[in-house]
Amino acid sequence: MRIAIFAETFLPKWDGVANTLCYYLDYLARSGHASLMFAPKGAPSSYANTPIRTLPGLPFPFYPTLKLVPPVFDLTNELRAFRPQIIQLINPAVMSWMGLRHAKQLQTPVVASYHTDLPGYAVRYGMPLFEKLLWRYFRSLHDQADLNYCPSVYTKQQLEAHGFQRVHVWSHGVDCERFSPRHYDSVWREHLTGGHPDSPLLLYVGRLASEKRVEMLREVLTALPQARLAIVGDGPERANLEKVFAGTKTVFTGYLQGYDLSAVYASADLFVFPSSSETFGNVMLEAMAAGLPVVAPDAGGHLDFVVDGKNGALFHAHEQDDLVRVVRELLDNLAWRDTLANQANASALARSWDSANEQLVAEFEALLATRRQASADRFLKLRSRYISALHNQADFQGGYAPRQHS
Repeated sequence: MRIAIFAETFLPKWDGVANTLCYYLDYLARSGHASLMFAPKGAPSSYANTPIRTLPGLPFPFYPTLKLVPPVFDLTNELRAFRPQIIQLINPAVMSWMGLRHAKQLQTPVVASYHTDLPGYAVRYGMPLFEKLLWRYFRSLHDQADLNYCPSVYTKQQLEAHGFQRVHVWSHGVDCERFSPRHYDSVWREHLTGGHPDSPLLLYVGRLASEKRVEMLREVLTALPQARLAIVGDGPERANLEKVFAGTKTVFTGYLQGYDLSAVYASADLFVFPSSSETFGNVMLEAMAAGLPVVAPDAGGHLDFVVDGKNGALFHAHEQDDLVRVVRELLDNLAWRDTLANQANASALARSWDSANEQLVAEFEALLATRRQASADRFLKLRSRYISALHNQADFQGGYAPRQHS
């Protein structure tokens, strides 16, 4: 299959969307599919077997690292040379209007995937008046796609409640070789606990931004002075969060990758993730693969795989005291925490990126088959009308012949 991808965000900006795309492009390369990607300037010239054409963009006011590419470029020649069978829009926002325009020109089917709850972010950033406007805007984009995808059943229900149609789930997987309990590292444990490796270690991994609500963990440390916290990641709120957590037993590591990230996950005791606006939550699944129980709110896409009392524990999304209660119960009950850790690891082992991406491409194949069948049906219908018209014309030209009586 030949897939042209319009990605609104990609490397070097590392987030859940980029993570998903990397595993997806790896899968396409291993499976022999041809792909071409358009992404904001700054991305590498290729990834796996996918050439990447970068386009200049403007920084988004709230996230300067996010570049918005205006939909003004003519990519007709490149797309005609590539001959895509599918045009795929990843997190459509601005640049994807180009993908839609070129898909109409080439008569190529379009699939779009929704990954980020920007309407919810508008509320979080104190601009609730923009929420309805953003829902209408994104619905207008997705309405033009043949198929729409999102990463979880929770998000699918949310989109359908806002009038999105033809919505399917493109679930996510986890690399259980990269994230595993066996990557425990005593040196990292020593560092993250400030030299107190026997103290319980809480871990947060993710972007440091307002919508992640990382500041909620400050009260956890106040209520549970025996606990220590490692915050892994970077973002626009880092400087503010360092002030919020000043004087607590907290270590900020900045952005980590490769072995260091694997070791940090495996060396903690409990994964705490306060954000209630996740469309999936890749980091939670990574933590589970590393054998960590997850503490998360009772809202978000992670409800697809974090099951309260089975492989993690949920708190009421907007109740700070309930977050403290759940963490306290887990730290006080080692046997329960170990049971959840084992079940978390088992849950993660059942989810692979290859199976998720294989299902996605199979649905693309089904879409193309449906389009081919519809085209064949139209041809047969036109052919039938043409033959009927010829017969009618022949009857008319033959004139009227009165019936002969014997």
